[in-house]
This record gives sequence, C-alpha cells and structure tokens, in this order.
Amino acid sequence: AVKFVTNTTKESKRNLMVRCNEQEVFTSLSAARSLLLQKQHRPLLLVEDSALEDFTGIDTSEPNAVVIGLAPDHFNYQMLNKAFRLILSGAPLIAIHKARYYKRMDGLALGPGPFVTGLEYATDCKATVVGKPENTFFLQALSDLGCRPDEAIMIGDDARDDVGGAQNTGMLGILVRTGKYREGDENKINPPPHLTCDSFPDAVEHILKNLL
Repeated sequence: AVKFVTNTTKESKRNLMVRCNEQEVFTSLSAARSLLLQKQHRPLLLVEDSALEDFTGIDTSEPNAVVIGLAPDHFNYQMLNKAFRLILSGAPLIAIHKARYYKRMDGLALGPGPFVTGLEYATDCKATVVGKPENTFFLQALSDLGCRPDEAIMIGDDARDDVGGAQNTGMLGILVRTGKYREGDENKINPPPHLTCDSFPDAVEHILKNLL
C-alpha cells in the first residue's frame, strides 16, 4: 500500500488529488483540522487562501488559537502582530509544520518555520507542531494503512522532516536528491538515511529489489 504524506499548506487536499484518491493522501492540514475539532479551538488561520477549503466548517469567529502554515501573502507585520497578541492573551500556537525552507520554481524560499520560531521567541511559548517530522503525524498516516512503523518505508527530499521524522518513528527512511535536497543533507541527521538515491524511481526500484 502507498500513502502520500505532505506538509504543504499551499493547496487544499482536493487540489492535491490529481492522480490518486483521497485515501492515499494525508496532509498536515488534515492533522491540524483534527486537532482544532478535538480541542474545539476557533483559529486565526495563517495559511494560503487556496488551503482554506480544508478548514470548511471550522468556526473562526473571535479566534482563541493561532494556526500557522505557509502563507507568504499573510506574513506581514499586521497579521503577525495580531497572532502575537492572541498568543500573549493565552491562545495556543499551532504550527502546521516548521520547515525551514521549501522549493519554488525560482529556487529555495523561506518556509513557515522561521515565522513560527519568531512567534515562539516573542511570546516565550512553544508551538504544538502537527505535521512532519512529528511522530503523531506519521503514526496517524500509518494507522490509515493498518501497518506498523517497522513495516513501512518513507521516501522524501527533506532529510530532517521526511527521513529523520520517519526513522524516529521506527520506519526506514530513503532520502532522494531532488526537490529541496542540498548536497550533504544526508549528513545532517542521526541516524543517517537508510539509503540516499538520485530520484524517487531509483528509491522505489531499490525497495522492490531489496526490501520486499
């Protein structure tokens, strides 16, 4: 079985399902929505407008929580200061993920991590992170497949969030030299990746030949 897991907050889950069905995709937006419903929070949503669809039905009036993902169009002083004041008043800070950077067509760009860390520093609080590399994210995705961590393999281009997070959960991790990968990333986590491949197809070929 295959599960596509992603931290993206630029698109709704529906927009990601181009060549796969809903059961094959698990996003950090899904994890954030589940937490909001569980805690009955009314969030200030700092996410891209294209991702708001995944929060349909969530009450956002008079916010009592701050949810922050990747939102370049909303990362301005006014919005970040609004989030800052809410957190100072007791609102929990929920980070959809804390990626340091991501890959765009024009090159690498700042991810939500620096903005989350800035709010943590300014308010002297610790964010609850719901996406990769958190154990709970991977375990929830695996539970949908009905398998244990030691039965699963994660393939990704992010050494820390994809491979490191998966291996800390008990899975094998394969790093691919595509997307946001930078030379030497495989040396930035401990334990190191089970394997580093040039591409996703190479990783799949290795799994089919050696691990099944």
